[in-house]
Amino acid sequence: MPNKSNKKIFTLIKEYVLITLGMFLYCVAWTHVLIPNGISGGGIPGVATVLHYATGWDYSYYYIIINTFLLIAGTLILGHGFGFKTLYSIFLAFIFLHFLPEWIHFSFELEEKFLYAIIGGTVSGFGIALVFMQGGSSGGTDIIALVVSKYRDTSPGRVFLFCDLIIIASILLVPDKRSIENVIYGYIQMISFSLMVDMVLTGNKQSVQILVFSQKYKEIADFVSFNMHRGVTALESVGWFTQQDSKVLVIVARKQDLLEITSAIKEIDNQAFLSISSTMNVYGNGFEQIKSKNGLTWKKALKKS
Repeated sequence: MPNKSNKKIFTLIKEYVLITLGMFLYCVAWTHVLIPNGISGGGIPGVATVLHYATGWDYSYYYIIINTFLLIAGTLILGHGFGFKTLYSIFLAFIFLHFLPEWIHFSFELEEKFLYAIIGGTVSGFGIALVFMQGGSSGGTDIIALVVSKYRDTSPGRVFLFCDLIIIASILLVPDKRSIENVIYGYIQMISFSLMVDMVLTGNKQSVQILVFSQKYKEIADFVSFNMHRGVTALESVGWFTQQDSKVLVIVARKQDLLEITSAIKEIDNQAFLSISSTMNVYGNGFEQIKSKNGLTWKKALKKS
């Protein structure tokens, strides 16, 4: 019992350390890359930035005020509160947005402004992905998406996109920043941000499907199953040119395990023909968990080291 308790404490500490690091990177991207170069991205930081450009008032205050309003409205409309990690992330973002310009002094010069948009979007995307992986959230448009989804049959992703398009385009209302160029830079930031979030969140979950065509299918299947402890399915097949009966092996594995599996297959039969394709989602034992309508849950197995 003490070991389990210590493990839970360690896991909790690790989660909050990573959330803190993620929010730090997220906010640094705004305070030291995007905002100093007049670039407005999406989300509530984007709204705060546009209001900051228009009024000169500190964007961190706009950020915390808007998020507080959304949290209250979301709680009243949705009928439930928000997790402590979300509250922690929002409060931490306010602290970082407000104090990072005083705590960290650095700047760098780039010839092209769009590079700032790419760097800012990439760094902020990586940071917020770390937060998402630990169960945190930056609030903001997440809450708007939940509220809209409650009353309309639309996906949260569509709400995010629609909100970000409007937020970034709203910079045209600010006289000093009114230009199509600034809108384009904002959309570049949005795209790089989204790509980085997707890459981090799905990178460790990407899987591959390997089809193995070999006369030594039995040796390969036995080795992969019993020595490498990977699942193998054998399908009946016929070589149409030779008219010989054989079996095609189907192996589904994590992308990071691909080299190990293919190397082992080639050691057994260097003439083996392999067809490898990426898979969008894999559910079941050893992969992701899925919950069906009747409540059946497949538990995600621990990854073997």
